[in-house]
Amino acid sequence: MIINWQFFNFHDLSKFQLHEIMKFRQAIFIVEQDCPYQDADEKDKDSFHLLGFDESQQLVAYLRLVKEGISYDEISFGRIATHLSVRGKGVGKDLMEEGIRQANNLYGKPQIRISAQSHLVPFYEAFNFKSTGKEYLEDDIPHTEMLRA
Repeated sequence: MIINWQFFNFHDLSKFQLHEIMKFRQAIFIVEQDCPYQDADEKDKDSFHLLGFDESQQLVAYLRLVKEGISYDEISFGRIATHLSVRGKGVGKDLMEEGIRQANNLYGKPQIRISAQSHLVPFYEAFNFKSTGKEYLEDDIPHTEMLRA
């Protein structure tokens, strides 16, 4: 599957791209996961946004790269998601690789912190993220804090 990756600072997003991001995140994190919460937040404005579009120009992968000092001392990845139609097809792996590549382009080889849904810890370990030992409930979903040194 060919994915067209686009990477933008918040202020450089088009109205179309911002709409697609909000629609995509709401469909996954609020509707699919049945978790009502405020998805759009102030962190969006201080972040970079990685969008992956398929051949039909449908947004199928997304990652938010939050600048250091906003969520954590380090930069962080959040709102990591793939569309149901591409799960199990390697798009999540491609998304993480592209996110790490973009982070490296911006910051050298930075430490990256994530708040992973606990059932996805093995997935993130494949990208050299290690559990910090901090586990918690976020919106009634078990999460594990992880760091990539």
